[in-house]
Amino acid sequence: MNSGDASPRGRPAQPRGPPERTWGVPAGTPGRLVIPVAGDSEEARKVAMSLVDDTGFDPYDAGTLADSWRQQPNSPVYCTELTLDELPSALAKDAAIRDSLPERFAALPANPTVDDVVEMDRAAHR
Repeated sequence: MNSGDASPRGRPAQPRGPPERTWGVPAGTPGRLVIPVAGDSEEARKVAMSLVDDTGFDPYDAGTLADSWRQQPNSPVYCTELTLDELPSALAKDAAIRDSLPERFAALPANPTVDDVVEMDRAAHR
């Protein structure tokens, strides 16, 4: 995808965050965003990680389904647009942060933008 192409959300391919973050680009591109993959089957995780890589994101093996809460809504990595270097520390955060997010979300203005939600999630996990 070049910078003039639209993302699946109908926006330019470059993300809203700092210019060093990007998606839909070849492996090794600085700032490439990461998608964690969890599953109980190692073989299935490998297949899913290959698909993630093929779509222009860095894949990360996030372990079993028992640990997948760490990447679901209100979790340390949900809607935070992290890079491969940032993801491991975010996955290590505890549930207390996750449990604070509904209150934080309720404090956002009516009709928050995607940027508002991403910034709220990032701020919660700093």
